[in-house]
Amino acid sequence: MEVLMAKEKILVIQTAFLGDAVLTLPLIQFLKESINDSVIDVVCIPTTSELFSHSPYINDIIVYDKKGEHKSIKSFFEIARLLKERNYTKIYSPHRSFRTSALIYLTKVRSTIGFDNSSWKFVYKNLVHYEKNIHEVARNLKLAGLELIDDNWKILPEVNIPLEVENKIKKLISIDNKKIAAIAPGSVWQTKVYPREYYSKIAEYLIKRGYFVYFIGGNEDQTLCNSLQSEHRECSSSTAGLLSIIESITLLRKCSVLVTNDSAPTHLAMIANIPTLTIYCSTIPEFGFYPYNEQSNVISFSALECKPCGIHGKQKCPIKTFDCGFNLHPDLVDAKLNQILSFQEK
Repeated sequence: MEVLMAKEKILVIQTAFLGDAVLTLPLIQFLKESINDSVIDVVCIPTTSELFSHSPYINDIIVYDKKGEHKSIKSFFEIARLLKERNYTKIYSPHRSFRTSALIYLTKVRSTIGFDNSSWKFVYKNLVHYEKNIHEVARNLKLAGLELIDDNWKILPEVNIPLEVENKIKKLISIDNKKIAAIAPGSVWQTKVYPREYYSKIAEYLIKRGYFVYFIGGNEDQTLCNSLQSEHRECSSSTAGLLSIIESITLLRKCSVLVTNDSAPTHLAMIANIPTLTIYCSTIPEFGFYPYNEQSNVISFSALECKPCGIHGKQKCPIKTFDCGFNLHPDLVDAKLNQILSFQEK
């Protein structure tokens, strides 16, 4: 790709969930390294502002609380006015919503880049085809003009870890030098959640193999994580709701492996660059949200006509069987996990 010599003031808009935010970081990193003297700002939601604020490639963050403080039409136009006043030269938008397109339209920026399946796609001066059969990171990098060749898209997201966070996590994991594994059993979408009793068996497998297990998640995962921890008291701990995003990434960096659903922890583990086993219940890896670093893997029970039932999953199984979860027996997961751990333990 040709390196631009003129200074660019770039805005990236990503107001989706945490996982999507993580998958936008490689785009930002590529833009920063490809465009000389560029300044990159990001529009994001409150729950992802911590992540973006720790990126060494981002200049400033504009927090758009679209479901709270900035929910009103008046606030929407105030955000649009703020963005217009900043005189950006380019806008890149991996986010494809109507609200995002409307914001971009109001900024009057001449060079705008988005996907061809975006709402109000006429807003974008440059449209990039949204390829459904490639990874989300690769899709986002195409917005920046990267020609996909082999695995050149596999750019791992980076964040800075403050010293005080590093010290906090070191104190947390002072457990007599045991090997550490993490399990992230929750998800916003219930049909993505592997059965609780199966996760308990996976924890048992890891503990028998000599690992101390951390059950990780957000505030909404506390009940699930705490109940799992109560079954393996002396050999596990729950940090659900207790750690920030950056603290969770720091903990993951200390772990030998993460076992998780098709949810945000998969992507946090790419920042930590640790082996990850992602379990797919109602969704499939082909949607493009799988772990892509070395030694990571996926597992899925795919012999079902009803799967996938949606790109995000659902709150309840549409046919009330949840075969995609129950038919994926924990012994199968343990076998896949064994492949990852055996490679590490050599």
